[in-house]
Amino acid sequence: MAFWGAPIDDKNHRGNAVLAALNMQRITEGLKVVFKQEGLPEVNIGVGVNTGLMNVGDMGSSYRRSYTVLGDAVNLGSRLESITKFYGAKILIGEDTFDHIEGFVCRFMDRIQVKGKEEAIRVYEPIGLEGEVDKSVLDEINQYDQAYQLYLKQDWAGAQDAFRLLYEKNPLKLYEVYIERIDDLKLQTLPSEWDGTFRHTSK
Repeated sequence: MAFWGAPIDDKNHRGNAVLAALNMQRITEGLKVVFKQEGLPEVNIGVGVNTGLMNVGDMGSSYRRSYTVLGDAVNLGSRLESITKFYGAKILIGEDTFDHIEGFVCRFMDRIQVKGKEEAIRVYEPIGLEGEVDKSVLDEINQYDQAYQLYLKQDWAGAQDAFRLLYEKNPLKLYEVYIERIDDLKLQTLPSEWDGTFRHTSK
């Protein structure tokens, strides 16, 4: 775990956290090549980034003490890290982080409720810095956004076809998640206020 904004104030704490996450993934990709050459197992990491109020300072007892952070915002960051595997994402960031950063290309992933929380949040995957992401990736993100709008409208057939087309071009786990979810949702009678929120039942 790493945190920004304490003990030294950092007005760009959100952006610096996301940039660090992207650099972690870049370095990990480089390590994969080295590990493969040395006959070592492949390593993958997931990163969760969240922003919010938290308690910060020396925590612990006279036997063991550390300068760290505690609170709901910290816990949510941990939850985001844990569900990167569910979506096949390398990094997930919460909506407060996304809403206040500039210069990054991000893909909207889902509207979710994490275990132990009633409030739903939007989550995003940072892809890279603006100007450094291929046009083909930007086009794919746009197609994904269109598929998600069909999902929100409960146009199950149209949404599923759109996600399947995306999966055929690029078999991301994210697309597979929605294809399988729609199979379940189209058999349900959803409330009129349904907004696409998915509840995660595990940590």
